[in-house]
Amino acid sequence: MVLHFLIQGRVQGVGFRWFVHREASELELRGWVRNTEDGDVEVVASGATDDLGELRASLRRGPRGSRVDRVIEQHLDEKEAEGLESFTIEGAW
Repeated sequence: MVLHFLIQGRVQGVGFRWFVHREASELELRGWVRNTEDGDVEVVASGATDDLGELRASLRRGPRGSRVDRVIEQHLDEKEAEGLESFTIEGAW
């Protein structure tokens, strides 16, 4: 299963991408996380349904210092998972 999440709220400048990376890596999901220009965080994750459910719960909770107002979720076609490697943070330096 492949899911796309858009997380809105106070999610930039609070370690949200690193939080997502740690959670997704522990679940052995493939995909990426990045900040958007609009101040949101975007996630694409591929893996088992149960593991994606655990990630979803983590995204709704967020790290300390964040405030998650909304999580928008979309199912993506399985072909979107082609080329996804171990979970990465995009745009991190």
